[in-house]
Formats: sequence, structure tokens, C-alpha cells
Amino acid sequence: MPGKRSLTSRHLDDLFSQYSIDELAEKLTPDTTSPHVPYLPNTKITDARTHRMWRSLDKTPSEEIYDTWSQSKVETFQGNIENFIGTTKIPLGVAGPLRVNGLFAQGDYPIPLATSEAALVASYHRGASLITAAGGTSAMLLYQALNRSPAFVFESMRGSGRFVAWAMEHFENFQQITASTTQHGKLVDVGTTLEGNHVYLDFEFTTGDASGQNMVTICTQHICDYIAENYPGTIEQIYVEGNLSGDKKASAQSYTSVRGKKVSAEVEIPAPLIKKYLNATPTQLVDYWRVSAIGGVLSGTMGVQGHFANGLAALYIATGQDAACVAESAMGVTRFEITKTGNLYAAVTIPSIMVGTVGGGTGLPSQKAALELMGLYGSGNAEALAEVCASLLLAGELSIIAALATNTFTRAHHKLAR
Repeated sequence: MPGKRSLTSRHLDDLFSQYSIDELAEKLTPDTTSPHVPYLPNTKITDARTHRMWRSLDKTPSEEIYDTWSQSKVETFQGNIENFIGTTKIPLGVAGPLRVNGLFAQGDYPIPLATSEAALVASYHRGASLITAAGGTSAMLLYQALNRSPAFVFESMRGSGRFVAWAMEHFENFQQITASTTQHGKLVDVGTTLEGNHVYLDFEFTTGDASGQNMVTICTQHICDYIAENYPGTIEQIYVEGNLSGDKKASAQSYTSVRGKKVSAEVEIPAPLIKKYLNATPTQLVDYWRVSAIGGVLSGTMGVQGHFANGLAALYIATGQDAACVAESAMGVTRFEITKTGNLYAAVTIPSIMVGTVGGGTGLPSQKAALELMGLYGSGNAEALAEVCASLLLAGELSIIAALATNTFTRAHHKLAR
């Protein structure tokens, strides 16, 4: 990760205007003499233990963090947090309703969005209103799988090759181990990557209505334990995750395949509606989309899109998804075209939407309420939530592209932001 000379020189000039190089070096010297008193670890959540954590901070409990609501719900956070001291409040807005005509999602959905970014909810609301006025998106869940990729180290490539052959013969055993570990997940496939004396097995699971990261980790650990006990050769080292799965990071593998749920959504919008809701024309939107698509390619982005991360982060926080998964979920493609009749055709495809409607943070009080507001809490709703996600991102693309195409983007932020 190289740095430019101008930036490096400017930074050094700022530092040397205050310190000598010896003083700067002294700042970087590890401090092994100051007393170190770690906070006492705390996994079980009670009011008494929460107050103990505040005492270890040598602070009085903040009413803004450990308020009466947090105190009344304290035990509901068990299993979702450690060293609990309270809750953070993020403004919650609603966009829509957003009409979705999907394989699983059917109807008009209120979209809860948790964010501190001004103009975000307004932008998604504008796009959702336009889509609904046009009859809604057509949204299709294409397929789903969640992977975990254990790594195995051998003395030589000969050992790697023997192991791959053995592992392929035992795939059905791996499936049986998965079935005995969870009622909701299934092992559906495995890929192999041999790199010298390293082997990565890329297990692909379905996870039901859960997002499933913990589920597939536990299943994979049981499979690794089975391999350690039953493989007839020598394995130098086994790691439950070899960093090949793409977990919580953008990767070419997730982009070209699937991690979570792959969804595509489309809408065709008549020109008069675009004029009414966006004060733009289909030609303006397509012209800007073309320029931005080339810009995305030149910058090396994974896919071509405007701001998938904005809507995903706000919806993930509101509904109790793993917010770190925005790193892998915010990849994909947006496409705008003018139809033969002069309408706008708009579509998005997202290969790695990581969402669930059970487990994880979805059962927290506010997050459960947000999913219930959408009618999507609980079993049987994860596929529908993924289709709603794609439709929401399409709404956001329509709105931001219109704002940039008509030179109103800056004005909107100036008007709505402090």
C-alpha cells in the first residue's frame, strides 16, 4: 500500500513542526512500566454485573448509556454482548412503503432504517415511493449458500493431494455430521483449493432462516474434529477458517458466486413518473449511470453500483443483522437502460446479501420490533427479507443517480444536514 510523496512530505512536515525525530520515536516505544489493570471479563448480563463494569471504569453509570429502558431489558441482551454497560441509541426512520413482487416477498413494506446520516432516509423514501407508484419491483432470490473454509497443512504437496482424494470420498460423512449438529443447516457442496502443502476445503451450507455464521462455524468444527480423528495420514495443522470464505470482506469469490443470498430485482418506470418523483428524464439517468459505471471500473470497485452500503448498513442495524457483513454484502451491479417505449429499465443484482430473521441480533427488543413492523420476523421470512433488501437498494440507486444526474445531490445534503 504505497503512499504518495506529497502526502508523506506534508505529514512529516506537520510532525517535525512539533517534535524532533527522537521525540517521535520515543512516542512509539512500548510502555511496560505503567500499571495495567484489565476490566474484569463479564459474559453473564445482570444489573449488578453492569454496575460492576461501570465501577471498573471508575465512572458513574451514564444515563444516556445505561438508561431506564436498558435497565428494564438488561437480561434480554444475554448472548449478544459481553462486558455490557448499556445501549447506544441510533435514530430510526422509515421509508416507503416499498412494493415488492417477489418469489417470497409480496406486498408493500415499511422499511426501517437506523442511521445518523442526514438525507439517507429521505433518499431511499423517494426511490421507494417511485418504485411503488410504478407497480413495484420484480425480485427473485436466485440461490443461497454460506461457506466456511477450513485450512489443512501437510508436510508436502504429496500429502495435500492424498488428503483431497480422501476428503472427496468422505463428503457424505461430512453431510451426516452437519445433519447431526443442526436441524436448520445442510451441507450442500464443497470446493477444494490446493496450494502447495496447504489445502482449503470450501464448505457450502444452507442455513434456513438464520444468517448462519455461527451455525456453519460449529458444523465445520465438528467436521474438522472428524477429519482429525479419522484421516489415516498426518496433518500438520488444522484451522477451522483459512480466510478463503470471504467472511466479512469483499472478495472476488463472493462476487462471482454467492455468500448468503443472491438476489436480482428490476423495475420499469414510465417517464412521467420519473419526472414527477425525481424531476429528471430517463435519458439523464442513463447518461449519468453510464459515466458512473466507467468510473467504477476505472477505480477497481467490485461491481458497479452507487451506494449499496448506505441502505444495507441502515437496514442491518435496524433489524439486528451482523453490521460487519455489509463489507461483503455491498457488492453487485446496477444497470439502467431506456426501453423501446421510452421508459426506464432499472435492475440490481447482489450476490452476497447476508440476512436472517431468526437468531443473532434479530431477537433484540428494538430489532425484533423493526422486523415485526415489516411483517418479516421469525421462521419462513429470510428469503423475503433478502428480496426486500435488493428492492431497497434499487430504490436507493434510482434516487442517488437522479440527484447526481440533475446536480441536486449537494443541495439535498446542504438542506437536510446540520
